[in-house]
Amino acid sequence: MNFELSEEHRAFADSVGRFARDKLSAGALERAHASQYPWETAALLAEQGLLGIAFPEEDGGQGGSLMHAVLAIEQIALVCPKSADIVQAGNFGPIRTFVEYATPEQKARFLPDLLSGKKLISLGMSEPDAGSAVTELKTSAKLDGDHYVINGSKVFSTHSPEAELFLVYVRFGPGVGGIGSVLIERGTPGFEIGAPSNFMNGEQWSPLYFENCRIPVENLLLGPGGFKKQISGFNVERLGNASRSLALGRHAFNVAREHALIRKQFDRLLCEFQGIQWKFAEMTLKLEQAQLMLYRAALEGESGLPSAQSTALAKLACNQAGWEVSNEAMQVMGGMGFSQESLVEYCVRRTRGWMIAGGSIEMLKNRIAEGVFQKSFSQRATKA
Repeated sequence: MNFELSEEHRAFADSVGRFARDKLSAGALERAHASQYPWETAALLAEQGLLGIAFPEEDGGQGGSLMHAVLAIEQIALVCPKSADIVQAGNFGPIRTFVEYATPEQKARFLPDLLSGKKLISLGMSEPDAGSAVTELKTSAKLDGDHYVINGSKVFSTHSPEAELFLVYVRFGPGVGGIGSVLIERGTPGFEIGAPSNFMNGEQWSPLYFENCRIPVENLLLGPGGFKKQISGFNVERLGNASRSLALGRHAFNVAREHALIRKQFDRLLCEFQGIQWKFAEMTLKLEQAQLMLYRAALEGESGLPSAQSTALAKLACNQAGWEVSNEAMQVMGGMGFSQESLVEYCVRRTRGWMIAGGSIEMLKNRIAEGVFQKSFSQRATKA
């Protein structure tokens, strides 16, 4: 069993790393704390071919693999954590599902702007009463002639304040088999984007309201019965989440390591204290363990979609490692780590959110247990 990256993968990672150091190092702190989406940086990343890395060339992508996309996120995040969000948004999440299932006409309409960094796509999945239990969603789609009429609401959608296109989970009929998805453009009559709210990590989200919102049938992505296809694509999205979690943990680790090598207390370098040494040994163990799980899942995707079990294990390991390592790095750095003069506190806030987004760590544990026992365990209350 070979645990080393291939020569081609190493060369790709080195190339992305050089680009990040040359073009993204300056201004990394300012980008992290800016509330506006970094459109100029998105255009720069698109020019470098870092959006649509694993998409087919005929769709405007680079024809690479999931492993290339994971490596790109890692290398960018080590220099500029905020810019890694752009790489994730251009390779994972709703754009990945879109590329997997959109018609040629839909791709021609939307992909050029999405892959050039000019526009964003947002996922409308969670609802006020349907978070982890996504199959409880109520947003409805009713066919009326050559249009679908959409009614309902969504919450916690990433990039919703800036997005121009929304991939929205809807209910065409009862049960899981009645769930599918549609594409809704900003400005469509009957579609209202509410006032933005802030997450703890500094990102903003806006509630989405649909009141007799009419969209053409050409905007249907997946009709009734499409839920399982959507969720299979969602498994891939977890690799983007996991990559950023681990990469920001490693970013914080690197900053804290440099701090420990030059900071003195009681006339000794911090790295000379055994308590600090043990912290870094434990952080290294967590990062290396999670890295192996992430790479295994990504390499599964070289010949198709990675398994739900592998992506759940990778996301859980990377979520926990990213959060625990960045939090420990902040402790090592004391007041400087807690201050916004450093990116460490940013890494702490960001990694904490990814333990909830994209499948909470508790839901991941449920999924992993099902894989262990080869048995599905319903979380629903037993009906009388």
